[in-house]
Amino acid sequence: MRKIQWALAAVGLILGIMLAFQFRITREIQKTESVQRAEELSAQLTRLKKERDAVQAEVDGLRSRLDKISAGPKEAGLKEELEQARIEAGVTELTGPGVEVTLNDSNISLRTGENPNLFVLHDEDVLRVLNELRAAGAEAVSISGQRLLATTEVRCNGPTILINKKRLAPPYVITAIGNPDTLESSLKMRGGVAETLQFWGIQVAVKKMPQVTVPAYNGALRFDYARPAG
Repeated sequence: MRKIQWALAAVGLILGIMLAFQFRITREIQKTESVQRAEELSAQLTRLKKERDAVQAEVDGLRSRLDKISAGPKEAGLKEELEQARIEAGVTELTGPGVEVTLNDSNISLRTGENPNLFVLHDEDVLRVLNELRAAGAEAVSISGQRLLATTEVRCNGPTILINKKRLAPPYVITAIGNPDTLESSLKMRGGVAETLQFWGIQVAVKKMPQVTVPAYNGALRFDYARPAG
């Protein structure tokens, strides 16, 4: 009987050691997997940062080359052509007479049953104002400090809009260079965009200015598919 008890005790001890050993191995495996996952994510983040820095370095290098060319002893005609190209590309700060347009959501108190979406600014409202200014001859336009280019997007992102991948919230301040009288008239004409927006209580303020400043575009300029024809 004593031999059987000793045998059972020995078996129990061996099983206990085996279970403890297996538990330890399992914990080590889980720990190793977590470390490997963290290392993979860290490596991926590092790679993306390097790619971003490489693109930004390329942009900075191209801008530096443009600055050197424009400052070098080149023909006056070539310098003027280069400066005009920089203006059209939007990478040069510009100043001149124009208008400052401030847009903000309605301050009207809603009645029961009224749709609140009718009383807040949307991307199409901002686009209508921008299109009127361009049609009236605006030579350079910015919105809340963001220069508008041919590739600039204007789209809703919840209660804000995206401009050059930057999230902007109202009030939106649009600055446009051009003939102040013409630009103001294009927005304030009877039945025009300002009158339509103000019908819904949208706040529209147009101010003629003897001089405004439109900042240069400071983002990355990159074309992955477009190439010069010919």
